[in-house]
Amino acid sequence: MGLKAKLARKFVYTVFPDVRKYTSIKPAFGNSPDSPEGRLVPEVVALHGKPGIHILKMVLVLPYLLGTAYYARKSVTSVRRNPERGKKIAPPEFFEELELYAKSLGVLEVGYTKLTPDLVFSNRAVLFENAIVLIGEMRKGEIAKAPGVRAGIEVWRTYYRLTKAAYKIAEFLRKGGYNAQPDPAVGGSTNFPLLAQKAGLGHIGKYGLLITPENGPSVRIGVVYTDLELPYTDERVWEYEWIPDFCDRCNACVRACPAQAIYTTPKRENGREVHVDYKKCAVVFSRTLGCSVCVKECTFTKGDYGKIKRAYERVVEKEKASKTPS
Repeated sequence: MGLKAKLARKFVYTVFPDVRKYTSIKPAFGNSPDSPEGRLVPEVVALHGKPGIHILKMVLVLPYLLGTAYYARKSVTSVRRNPERGKKIAPPEFFEELELYAKSLGVLEVGYTKLTPDLVFSNRAVLFENAIVLIGEMRKGEIAKAPGVRAGIEVWRTYYRLTKAAYKIAEFLRKGGYNAQPDPAVGGSTNFPLLAQKAGLGHIGKYGLLITPENGPSVRIGVVYTDLELPYTDERVWEYEWIPDFCDRCNACVRACPAQAIYTTPKRENGREVHVDYKKCAVVFSRTLGCSVCVKECTFTKGDYGKIKRAYERVVEKEKASKTPS
């Protein structure tokens, strides 16, 4: 391992230490041999990026970078305050209060699901098997400036607000007598887009990000794990099953990507389907503080989700009719 890699790892594990150092609770999941290694955004950028941004522009995003790092570390160490033998059942009104509180922190949508081992990264640990998934909005007006500095600031503003929100929601749970482990939006212990998809909050697009009905792909994701029994929202998943076929027909993100990092045909890595070369992506991401051209150019960013779905359904119906023997 070279010096650059060593310094990057040291920084990452200082800001994002192993949660097992701060609790006696045995993790529900950890070091799964069937899972890929987790990559935090700062680590990927440090190892594979090529920063070329003016220092004055960097200063504009610095408060959000530092704020994200502060709440990310605070989230990990906060597990020391868990009741350990926390309550496992909450009344329905508790979840109503939780969602109202989340919305007051700027969270756009909340979903609930159960973790599976394949979603947990091999180099991470998760204490509890239930997940509260949080969707944070990136303002489309700012993302429309991608790959400019204003879009980069918006990316990190959302990372910061969502990382802070996950921490505060975990504290909300603990005050109620429940265990919680907040996971920062900038890159956590599980595959966030897949987890959000499982929670019925949308579907992963060709560029590896979640597409939501409310805000398209112009979102970021945060998570809070708990052993509290949750009102799972997995039943919504079927509503978004049409999106992968639409993406295969569209490919706007593939054409627009300045790094040419999005594959038209997915590749197999470690037994998994992969649509993005994250090393190529990191180069442009680092130079622009967050790129987001794929989000900007996505049809779901530019159009109305309902109208896009209805137009897609009409096309599919016409195709079926043309293949039906007369």
